[in-house]
Amino acid sequence: MFKFITEKPLWVNIVTGIGLILMLILLFFGSLDWITGYGKFEKVPNVAGQHILAAQKILEDKGFEVVILDSVYIDTIAKQAVIKQAPEADAVVKTGRTVYLTLNRTIPPQVEMPNLTGFSIRSAEMYLQSLGLKLGFVTYKPDIARNAVLEQLLNGTPVKPGEKIAIGSVINLVLGSGVGGDETDVPDLVGLTLDQARSTLSSLNINIGSIVASGMIKDSAAAFVIKQNPPLVSDVPGADGLPVKNKIRQGQIMDLYISEQAPIKDTTSNNF
Repeated sequence: MFKFITEKPLWVNIVTGIGLILMLILLFFGSLDWITGYGKFEKVPNVAGQHILAAQKILEDKGFEVVILDSVYIDTIAKQAVIKQAPEADAVVKTGRTVYLTLNRTIPPQVEMPNLTGFSIRSAEMYLQSLGLKLGFVTYKPDIARNAVLEQLLNGTPVKPGEKIAIGSVINLVLGSGVGGDETDVPDLVGLTLDQARSTLSSLNINIGSIVASGMIKDSAAAFVIKQNPPLVSDVPGADGLPVKNKIRQGQIMDLYISEQAPIKDTTSNNF
């Protein structure tokens, strides 16, 4: 089989071998430009926002390879749309280079719903944003916890803490209006010390507004309430001509007027 080689002198075979090697080297370097695309450049088209299929076709038509590098989720961008590309748009690169794409996910990831009960509206909004959730409508209902979160709703239904929900979900909140739902008679504080009045109002979940001192007072806690607003009875009598007790709700405010001298209460009027 190799007789045609062995019959020739050794030096002829050596020269022939060297010649073949030189030819292969020359052929390799001669075709290197074609293999590497040397001297052929292309501007990378902008495919951001395009659906992956459209983006892939645009890039491949320009001679680029396409590889999906990563995926994230942004609810304001179409599903499977290109969010990021590398190299960036308008970069001039060699033809045939790989363009890496980051896509928007089709299915949003999920997070656990936090317990926002008791949060202020601002704190609740910041917490939702940190989890990729959105604050929707805010409504109020009577409750002494003014501007505190009472309920958290998803699509109009209460959502429990720890429940899995999609990122981008809109959470509606119900806050306390600061006023209780049930009315009660205005308590009679006149004649009580300020400490006693505070204790009475606290038990009724009524807040103290302004405290107005009459004259010099050394110890406000021991001072006496001489007037209150709202007063015990209304200025307008009832249909029968009798005084009508004023009403107050939890969370409302009462102003108190105090003095070191105890008031003289009229026990002959305002009897019910």
